[in-house]
Amino acid sequence: MTTIHLVYPHRPKVSCPDAIGYQLGRRLAEQYTVRLYDWDEIRRIRPGSGDVLIGHPHPAPWTCFRWSAAQAGWRRVLMLCPYNHGDPWQVSFLDTVLPHCDLYLAITGRYWYETVAHSAYAHWRPKMVHLDLAVDRADFPVIKQAFSPPGQRRFVYIGHSGWTKNTPYLSAIAQRAPDCPIGWIGRGEQPIPGLHPLGFQNFATAEGRRSVAGHDFLLTVGRADANPTTVLEAMAWGLIPICTEQSGYTGYGSIVNVPLDDPEGAAAILRRMQEMPASELESLQRQNWGLLDEHFNWDRFATQVVDALERRDSPPLGVVASAHRRQLRAMAWRSPNAFWRPGNFSRWLLHNVRSSYDRQRRANRQTDHEP
Repeated sequence: MTTIHLVYPHRPKVSCPDAIGYQLGRRLAEQYTVRLYDWDEIRRIRPGSGDVLIGHPHPAPWTCFRWSAAQAGWRRVLMLCPYNHGDPWQVSFLDTVLPHCDLYLAITGRYWYETVAHSAYAHWRPKMVHLDLAVDRADFPVIKQAFSPPGQRRFVYIGHSGWTKNTPYLSAIAQRAPDCPIGWIGRGEQPIPGLHPLGFQNFATAEGRRSVAGHDFLLTVGRADANPTTVLEAMAWGLIPICTEQSGYTGYGSIVNVPLDDPEGAAAILRRMQEMPASELESLQRQNWGLLDEHFNWDRFATQVVDALERRDSPPLGVVASAHRRQLRAMAWRSPNAFWRPGNFSRWLLHNVRSSYDRQRRANRQTDHEP
């Protein structure tokens, strides 16, 4: 039986990135022998005959997927991780990894995949396979049974206040639409002016779900957000998602898009949703549940991965000038996510020490229980 070495966060959680590794690992194990690894651990996997490597590269070059992918002898090497080209930082380090891979399973929204050819990463396109994210609806049960009356509806942003989420734009929209109150569930080092902070909520609890149910719409306005799961989670709960196309989701009639860098235009759309008849909102809600059942689910996700690992093709990367490659290397080095930055390195080192200790402890417990 083929052995799959899956390098991805994989704790049994409903939130990403762990949900990706956990759900995919379970489904792959129905057909293959699966071995799981953390994406940030220092480890080189030596392939056995016919073995397949699938995983998420880490910015640090000595980590598991990057070190292992460079080894000869794999039947297939598949890179699996989020993709967007909305800023010059997030994925530039992958340019040194992709030559070792047969395919890039890009977890990304339709917007980003359809515009790769116009980006700095156009030469990656021959190896790319579009992979939408997923949720398990059982993990996010319906909590929005009825929408609030027109004029009394509420919007919510769920997430952190980091630079990738473009939260200053949320503040600009809130300033221009005071009649559309926006709550903020989450936490971050920076406040989000104009939003009502509700703090971190555990959505597995009744209290956490009540905090969501008090809202009618999810609002997220990323400038460079690959495929945020919060959009799918909100759909499952019954909220109507509103997002920029640069959040990845575009071309779905029931996922409402707002323009980027146009707070007046975005505020006008929020006010329109505030006054929309409840029957129309209920129709959008039903359409979103259909999208989850038909497409944004883990069975479809895993099927696409299996199709890729059973293929035999390994397309060459597109032609790119050496000067452009040097530019991508420089962007990776200057990235806020670069491994060499003291904060990133210290967090990675501390996490790795803890993870190594936990793995050893689990191994010891297993040995103690063996006859």
